Amino acid sequence: MASWLHNLDTARLEQVLAARADAVSAPEPRSAGELADRLQRPGSVVLVLPRLALPHLQVIEALAALGPVPRDALAELLGAEDGELGPELDAALETLAGHALVWPDGEGLLHMAAPLLHAWDTPLGLDAPLTELLGHATSDELLGMLRTLGLKAGGTKQQRLAALIEHHSDPGQVVGVVAQAPAATRELLDRRARAAPERPESVALGSPGNGPEPGARWALERGLLVQDRHRHGPARMPAEVALVLRGADWYAPFDPAPPVTASVAVTPADVEGEAAAAAMAFATHGTAVLAVSAASPPARLKAGGIGARELSRIGKAARCDETVVRVVLETAYAAGLLARDGDEVAATETYDAWAGREPAEQVAVLLQAWRTLPFTPAQARDEEGKPLPALSGTPRTPPRDGCLHARDAREGLLAAAARLPAGRGVKSGAELGPSIAWCRPLAEQLPQDAVPFATVIREAELLGVLARGALSPIGTALLDDDAEALAAACRRLLPAATVVARFGADLTAVVTGTPSARLVALLDSVADREASGTASVWRFGPAAVRRALDTGRGPGSIVEDLAAVAVEPLPQPLSYLIHDTARGHGRVRVAAAACVIHSEEPVLMDELAAHRKLAELGLRRLAPTVLVSRSPLERTLAALRATGYAPIAERADGTVRIERAAQHRATAPASVPPPRSPVRRIPTFRTTAGRTAKARTTETPTAVDLGALAARLRAAPPIAPQPDPDNGVPFDSDTEEIIAAYAHGLPLTDVRQLAHAVNEGRALTIEYVAASGNCTVRTVSKLELDAPHLYAWCHLRNDERVFTISRIHGVMPA
Repeated sequence: MASWLHNLDTARLEQVLAARADAVSAPEPRSAGELADRLQRPGSVVLVLPRLALPHLQVIEALAALGPVPRDALAELLGAEDGELGPELDAALETLAGHALVWPDGEGLLHMAAPLLHAWDTPLGLDAPLTELLGHATSDELLGMLRTLGLKAGGTKQQRLAALIEHHSDPGQVVGVVAQAPAATRELLDRRARAAPERPESVALGSPGNGPEPGARWALERGLLVQDRHRHGPARMPAEVALVLRGADWYAPFDPAPPVTASVAVTPADVEGEAAAAAMAFATHGTAVLAVSAASPPARLKAGGIGARELSRIGKAARCDETVVRVVLETAYAAGLLARDGDEVAATETYDAWAGREPAEQVAVLLQAWRTLPFTPAQARDEEGKPLPALSGTPRTPPRDGCLHARDAREGLLAAAARLPAGRGVKSGAELGPSIAWCRPLAEQLPQDAVPFATVIREAELLGVLARGALSPIGTALLDDDAEALAAACRRLLPAATVVARFGADLTAVVTGTPSARLVALLDSVADREASGTASVWRFGPAAVRRALDTGRGPGSIVEDLAAVAVEPLPQPLSYLIHDTARGHGRVRVAAAACVIHSEEPVLMDELAAHRKLAELGLRRLAPTVLVSRSPLERTLAALRATGYAPIAERADGTVRIERAAQHRATAPASVPPPRSPVRRIPTFRTTAGRTAKARTTETPTAVDLGALAARLRAAPPIAPQPDPDNGVPFDSDTEEIIAAYAHGLPLTDVRQLAHAVNEGRALTIEYVAASGNCTVRTVSKLELDAPHLYAWCHLRNDERVFTISRIHGVMPA
């Protein structure tokens, strides 16, 4: 059992363990010792660290450098012995104790959870203490250091090590020894004290190592530097010596106060008003995006996720930008409103229930999903600048040590905005970036952000979480992780769904606020949406009205349904449009028919239509002398002939088709051609007019002016110029220019060979480096270029594969 358990109540320990993320799925501990063991697990500590603020991590790093020390020694290192920093240090220690990361023992020494000792390779830029560095030293080596320092040596190794540690822990003693050192040694010690130690490398037994640095031998003889016999590299400086040499005016970093952020005065009414407008616009866009996705499910890429084309299509149909589409799709997928269905992403039954709810309830569902997403949904590019698909199913940036850095960034945003004084807000949301970094130092920033955490801040403003640079009531509920408070805030800020529309004489319908699902379905069926947001606009036209008539509705029912949701009577231009379109609707009809039967005798057509044995043909009269059949031509001919009629078949142009009996013949073997005399081939060359003379086979050589040809060859450059469109040297084809823009490592000959294979549909062999770093040789065919990717049939995998052009390192004939 750990010693600190004697000073900590077991009930309190159980509460701490229950608060730790790893205890959610763990079985109930059977003893206090088992509780202590769980608190020492690396996984549980890793889950807690990303949720700590900067001063907490600074205290942990200082303790990792010092080891178990009293609180006063820690305060001395951090410069928090008195003044305002003392209470801040106590508050940080209390927070760490609440997470069971730091605790005092019976002797007043502060201890840390074991995994934290390995969180930093060189905490505060310090190396290991003397106890560790000299642990493998022999007793004679320690005796030599003590005699060189003029100290009394004990008889055992432990006594000699304790004496050396006691001496080096006294700043006055160390300063006095260093003052007697040669100039080169003093310079070396000062440089090593302020620089982080280099990572040593393991060496095999007997391998040669580098000699000591100039001036290092004097320090090595006195224990100011220690040479590790198991690893080669520069000598290591004990932490005790480095702290003394840094001087009494050096303190470890400790920033208990967040960065100062310029703010302006804002009223709660202003914050709620802007938050309500943003949330209402997001609700409208969200319903539009999901309605489009439900009506026409987006197709998934072969590599997974929804690509840029589908995102653009959905955004164009829903009248919103790609960022909104990404956020809506990701949050809806996390909330169970969308799901994978083969090669598509389709709406679920949960979506049908969600679509019938009020806007406040709809937004609350998406907000809850946004808060718990393990990645940033608005991230559009990866670390290499390549576009990322939506709904790929994997985090954009792989989390380190299992930490969900995107969620930590959102929590840091909420915490940073909550620290602003009441009635104050930042001028721009981007100014919260340094405060977010202070609240969550381990939260990873996206490579696409020019300003720290710009994407997360943009998402918060889009959802109404951040308004006028301050935390809105929605954001406060998310910060407290209170679902009931979130639902109440959404109901208070967002009005009920609008169920009426205002129709104008310009053939438009305007709906303020978020339209209800029934109103959206009605207007989408008879009009085309032009805009959405705080107000949505639909425009009526002949094509849209015709679309409603095609569903079987009549003009009277359409006018009646629109009048039921109209604020005022329908304008006459709209009624005229509906009725005028209905009068022309159906004047021309199109029927599907497998074949047509016609004759100049109406009586014969009546007989065929009434014949019971021909009923299976599905004959239908279009005119007195015309019948259509649902059966194919050959089957109709056979049925008519079987009942005693003598029909003839016609071609598509109306001429009579002559029927001949098919004759079966075997294919004669191909004769072997006689051997031919060798021929001379004239190669292809470029003519002076710019045309290409095709190679031809001839028995007689063509007369060529050898003198003129030699002169041209001498005048030609030895190497063809590299294509440079900017300087008037074009590529041979557009395909070649596109491939050259991405395949930076391919020579021009390989680029041209690859472009030729794409244009001519030829197979070829490529040398390809996969994302894992493995180099493979693939034979591919059926090439389709979609830069920066190449779609092809892989003969090795016997399946279609997607290759990144920049990873193709060589091209060879198939």
